[in-house]
This record gives sequence, structure tokens and C-alpha cells, in this order.
Amino acid sequence: MNSSAQMLGEQSVADRSIGAIIAETRNLSADQVERILNHQRTQGIRFGEAAVALGFASADDVMFALAQQFHYPYALEEHRKVNAELVALNQPFGVQAESFRAIRSQLMMRVFNDLQPRRAVAVISPDSGDGKTFFAANLAVALAQLGGRTLLVDADLRGPRVHEVFGIDNKVGLSGILSGRAEAQVIRQIQGVPSLFVLPVGATPPNPVELVERPAFGLLIRELVAKFDHVIVDTPAASLGSDAAVIAARCGAALLVSRRNTSRLQAVAAMLADVADSPAVVVGAVINDQ
Repeated sequence: MNSSAQMLGEQSVADRSIGAIIAETRNLSADQVERILNHQRTQGIRFGEAAVALGFASADDVMFALAQQFHYPYALEEHRKVNAELVALNQPFGVQAESFRAIRSQLMMRVFNDLQPRRAVAVISPDSGDGKTFFAANLAVALAQLGGRTLLVDADLRGPRVHEVFGIDNKVGLSGILSGRAEAQVIRQIQGVPSLFVLPVGATPPNPVELVERPAFGLLIRELVAKFDHVIVDTPAASLGSDAAVIAARCGAALLVSRRNTSRLQAVAAMLADVADSPAVVVGAVINDQ
């Protein structure tokens, strides 16, 4: 390896320069790195710009390198089709991701701070198709991007979907814990987002309400809240049963999601009334356009 390529390698170990990250991501040869460095010097531009100009990298590669340098989780283009719903990870500089960051900021002020008791946030909605899982998954990504340990719990024991969004195995999970049958590691760390963890449902049980009403669920939530900086809990639709209100009560806080031009005001009001009769605090409401 020549001196230029050696220099990039040393920088990669020491401070992960943009050039080192791009070279590693695209598996550039020493000759390609040398050509980029020469173009950079002659044109007086940055390494990333030179790599793009010569066709050895894309603008997306440069953005990925910047995100890596600043420890900001960001998915490369070829990885985005696997988890297309994760807009906060796939398109972190887009309008939708900015909306999730705005909601994150509100939650950090209202829930996840040293002045408030430690609570989990249950994402609730009146009907199926309101976008709870989409919302909960992206909110969890946005919180993890702050660097704090974030756990997304799939407590939709009727129609779980979190494992599909993140592309993880769903053989064991929450239902196994609550029934006393979980033997393997059930909490999964999400690849590419070091601070994000997911607890899937596992086997779909025949008695979902009974499982979340048992003391074991409340004890589990308290344990998870003590171990993680942020805990977000996905829930079933209120139209399917009382699960969501029970889960919100165990979590201590709830965030209501409704869908524009679809959710009925009467259903939203009924759900808010159910939660109001529980120990949970409704910390906000979101209208989903997705």
C-alpha cells in the first residue's frame, strides 16, 4: 500500500475521517484512493467531492460518511428497501424525519427528563391502520439517534408487526416472558443503530388481554424503564379490545395517534376517556398523514 492509502488507513483508526469512511464503505483500492487525493489537491475540493466527481462514490456515500463521523445512524441506499417504513433512518434529513425529531423534542421535555418520574410511552390509537407501528418504530429510531439506550417493545399481542419493520426474528419475545416460557435472549439490538433495541412479541397468544393485565407485565415495564433511557411500546388498536388502555396504564404515559380523514372523532374521544380513567398521562396527540 502506498503512503496516501496508508495515511487514510491510519486516519480511519484514529479519528475516522470522511475519506477513510468512504474508502472503507466502497472498498476502494490504493490506486483509486490515490487518484481521488490527486484530484482533491488539484481542484482544491474535499475528498468526498473528488470521489463523487471521479465516479468512485455517490452523494449518498458522502452523507453516510458524515453521519458515521458524527455518530448519527443513517442507512445506505442499498439497505433502505429492507426497512422502507423507517423514514427516520432511511431519510433522516427529510420532512418526515424532521417531524419525528420535533415530536422527540416534545417528549424529551415532557417525559424523558430528570424532573419527571421514569415512564414508558405507549403509542395508542382507536383503529387498525392508524399507523401506530410506523409511528412507534420511527419515534424509537429518532430517540436512539440521540445516543441514549432506546427500547421499542411490541405489545400488540393481536397483530404484531414491529419484527417485520426491522427485519428481525419473531420466534421468542414478550409473550414468552409473560407466560414464563422465554429461555433465549429476547431483546435484539438493531444493526446500524447501536443505541436501539427491540423486544418483539414472539408467538401470538390466545389470551392477549389477560397477559398484559397480569402483574408480570407491570413489573417487566418497570424493570425495562430502569435499564433503558427511553422505552416506547406499540399497542393494539382500541377497537380490538381493552389491551391498549391496560398497557398505557402500566407504562404511565400514552401518545395518541390518529389518521387524517380516517379516524372518527367519537372513537378518539372514547379512547381518551378510557385512558383518563387509568394512571396513564396522555402526553400528546399526533395526526398521521402517512
